[in-house]
Amino acid sequence: MFLTDTHTHLYYETDEEKQALLFQRCFENKIDRLFLPNVDISSIAKIDDLVRKYPDNCFAMAGLHPCEVKEGYAEVLAEIHKSIEGRRIYAIGEIGIDLYWDKTTLGIQQDAFAEQIRWAKELKLPIVIHCREAFDEVFEVLESEKGDDLRGILHCFTGNLEQAERTIDLGFYLGIGGVVTYKKAGLDEVLSHLSLESLVLETDSPYLAPVPYRGKPNESSYLIHIAQKVADIYHIPVEKVAEVTTANSIKIFNV
Repeated sequence: MFLTDTHTHLYYETDEEKQALLFQRCFENKIDRLFLPNVDISSIAKIDDLVRKYPDNCFAMAGLHPCEVKEGYAEVLAEIHKSIEGRRIYAIGEIGIDLYWDKTTLGIQQDAFAEQIRWAKELKLPIVIHCREAFDEVFEVLESEKGDDLRGILHCFTGNLEQAERTIDLGFYLGIGGVVTYKKAGLDEVLSHLSLESLVLETDSPYLAPVPYRGKPNESSYLIHIAQKVADIYHIPVEKVAEVTTANSIKIFNV
């Protein structure tokens, strides 16, 4: 059995010893594939460092997080786009719209999102979407850009069944993380109506740790708890969850 964490910010830990222990715990729990979403310019070098250290396990993305879309964002986008040349990138992400923190930047967030979708199409790569309190706004952009060349993951999916089905109908997978283990989230009920073939697993570490670590810093080794919860929902062995969700990740990232 091996599991795939399709969304982790393990590179935030820069202490060499602590970082090595994070990876050791991953490997002990059979989490062997780790996809690293970019956030801003400063995260590029941190991601590249992990890819150099763990070339068989770490896979880089490139993109500008919507919360980082501010005045002067066009220059930042240009620098991130330039960084792709000469690097092996597996997705454009994480990109999207976040209206939880700042609704006043919606217009420029939409522009940045659409531009980065165009990068993905040109490079024939999937996108990894960050969507917080902005489902309709995200889908407005996706609908305008939809086509056979638009695909990827709606990261940290916590929506309802209608939103899930709309996402899947557009050709996207749902990224399922620690929230699925939270009793009052209701995500288990949504998933019970969906096929496992539409899901991938993620931690979004160091955020959103699953039960029994809720409220503490998250890490990719905790993916095993998310996988077990999904196995319980579908009444199948955790090994089957690992097999199907990892196969889904291979289809998405082509690796």
